Amino acid sequence: MTSTATAATATPADTPPPAPPQPSRRGVELVLLVAAVLISVCGYLGVGLVKQHAVPADAAGYGAGLGGLALLAHIAVRLRAPYADPLLLPIAVLLNGLGLVFIFRLDLETPDDRAAPAQLIWSAVGVALFTAVVVLLRDHRVLRRYAYLCAALALLLMVAPGLFPAVNGAKIWVRIAGFSLQPAEFAKVLITVFFAAYLAANRGALTHTGRRVGRLRLPAGRVLGPIVTIWLLTVAVLVLERDLGTSLLFFAVFVVLLYVATGRTGWIAVGVLLAVAGAAAVGTVEPHVHGRVEEWLHPFAGIEAGKGPGQLAQSLFAFGAGGVLGTGLGRGDSPLIGFAMKSDFILATFGEELGLAGLTAVFLLYALLVARGYRAALGLRDPFGSLLAVGLATLLAVQVFVIAGGVTGLIPLTGMAMPFLAQGGSSVITNWIIIALLLRLSDRARAPGPTDRDGAATGHPGLTDTGPGPLSTVGIGVSVPASRGAGR
Repeated sequence: MTSTATAATATPADTPPPAPPQPSRRGVELVLLVAAVLISVCGYLGVGLVKQHAVPADAAGYGAGLGGLALLAHIAVRLRAPYADPLLLPIAVLLNGLGLVFIFRLDLETPDDRAAPAQLIWSAVGVALFTAVVVLLRDHRVLRRYAYLCAALALLLMVAPGLFPAVNGAKIWVRIAGFSLQPAEFAKVLITVFFAAYLAANRGALTHTGRRVGRLRLPAGRVLGPIVTIWLLTVAVLVLERDLGTSLLFFAVFVVLLYVATGRTGWIAVGVLLAVAGAAAVGTVEPHVHGRVEEWLHPFAGIEAGKGPGQLAQSLFAFGAGGVLGTGLGRGDSPLIGFAMKSDFILATFGEELGLAGLTAVFLLYALLVARGYRAALGLRDPFGSLLAVGLATLLAVQVFVIAGGVTGLIPLTGMAMPFLAQGGSSVITNWIIIALLLRLSDRARAPGPTDRDGAATGHPGLTDTGPGPLSTVGIGVSVPASRGAGR
């Protein structure tokens, strides 16, 4: 009797208290958004004062446009994703704003080819789609149902540019009625959804079945076959269209997600070996790629031959001229780089005019953006959501590495666009969609309690959490709390 009473009285004491409600941090987000817009507007004014010795005539319109877009996005997040990560949106707005500033700065060197107004319009389209994703996509797990449809649409988008003429040696553009798009930019999000959905559904079979070759266990062909087939088709199409940057991006995302889903480090080694072998083969056979490899190996060959510096050489000169603190906004000579100065080589303008300090700050913004994406993955309880967050964050990380490595001479150039910074409507729209998905995922990860805010266990019939996400179980040294609020 006494022991029973003791147990009864001990039970309430042993029960852990409920976790305190987590603040939504929307006020923090709003303050950071104001700071991001002010920094961008100050940069815009600075460029005008240096280059034109006057405040730009469209400065008010630029500030109002960027501020209005930031406010629209903030309202959408506040109303439909109140527990989303408060850093993702301000970082995206700041990077987008800085990109507009430097495109405007380079526009002043090419009065007949102004790209900043069009970039602001594309940014507005991107924010509109961002808002649509945040408002309409109530539960990210719905995307699981359309995995194979996403793969089919991605393949169609990547095949489409093959029907149009090549631009600068690559068939990656679709041009209709004066407008041009890069379908592969949209395809990369769709293919990431497919990879995440397939690996989440088959991660058990991928981890525990198949033959062992040395220290690596190869999954059964019936399990690995469909996803490898889709991946090979996408890479083959991109290689035929000479879009090697996107093919490398798809390959990296595929290998990273396979590693995260299975927890087997051997896939990283296999991926690196295949990437090196494939790059060496394509670089030897394909003349367009071979030319870029030769320029990477001998960036100053044009100067030695008396033909003048090429784009990569001019980019290296720009970084060297910038030093630690830079030449000052609007005071650099990076426009000498040539036709790709607003797209592929816009990072060289950052390096020259803001120096190593400014360039480091930009890279830290990207690193924080990627880190918050991985943080959301840690807090999600469903494998699909965790893998999708990892895949989307990896898309951004690999893009930044490939582009920064190309313009600094670390690796050969691939012709991709720096997220948010470089000129390109397709790129900025796609990156805003990625941010919207990461915000939706982080909202799910940080929401208090195991149920949806509508009171239901899941947002949609037939979509249920299946326990801890893959990041907590693959054995890669990550421990995730069981509560939904793990991704603070």
